[in-house]
Amino acid sequence: MLDLTSTSSVVTGGASGLGEASARRLAERGAHVVIADLNEEKGVALAGELGGTFVRTDVTDTQDIIAAVETAVGVAPLRTLVTAAGIGFASRTVGRDGTNDSAFPLDAFKKVLAINLVGTFDAIRIAATAMGKQDAVDEDGAKGAIVTLSSVASFDGQIGQAAYSASKGGVNSMTLPIARDLAAVGVRINCVVPGLFDTPIYGTGPASEAFKDKLKRDVVFPNRLGYADELATMIMELLTNSYMNGETVRVDGAARLQPK
Repeated sequence: MLDLTSTSSVVTGGASGLGEASARRLAERGAHVVIADLNEEKGVALAGELGGTFVRTDVTDTQDIIAAVETAVGVAPLRTLVTAAGIGFASRTVGRDGTNDSAFPLDAFKKVLAINLVGTFDAIRIAATAMGKQDAVDEDGAKGAIVTLSSVASFDGQIGQAAYSASKGGVNSMTLPIARDLAAVGVRINCVVPGLFDTPIYGTGPASEAFKDKLKRDVVFPNRLGYADELATMIMELLTNSYMNGETVRVDGAARLQPK
């Protein structure tokens, strides 16, 4: 098992939601967590609570990612990375009026891929480079571990989710080749595939609760949205289990999404 005591970790998108839950679990295990996020208010508050550090990070900016990784390395050996930064955008591929102007906005498609897929890969390559320079922690030569966040939309994409599903499908597909690449530097990588989780993205209030109640129709058991910490515990297992590598793991209550 990878011991996280007196190590550092970077969590992109770590200021809220699934990233926040992961950051909290990492801190409980003794890691100094660098919250790499655009939300300064929430990020600073969470970092202060956890005894970590906030670094304002746009994952489409390589220099921001480098700054977050260098901050982590400056505190303690960097052993873990969790990539939770991501956005969604819903639009049908072809518009209802049959014009090119109403088709899926190409700039929006590119932005989703830039953040969810390219930004994830950029964080992986920068963090893994830093991990590879650290001393090994065991006789196997292990130096660190990475978990990326995908989505069940990568398998069960709904109407309007072409960009989001493509971006998350890319995250799934690159897991094994990256695991093979990173073996040379003693770093493992796994991908966790969240189902429908109750996070701040759905908002609050009666309308939000009604929407979430509708979402759970696709969840087999337990018939509810997941709790963020239920995903975070799986992320911790993938990070610390020394024999978990190159896997894509669904955590979704056996949900399979309907077309809409």
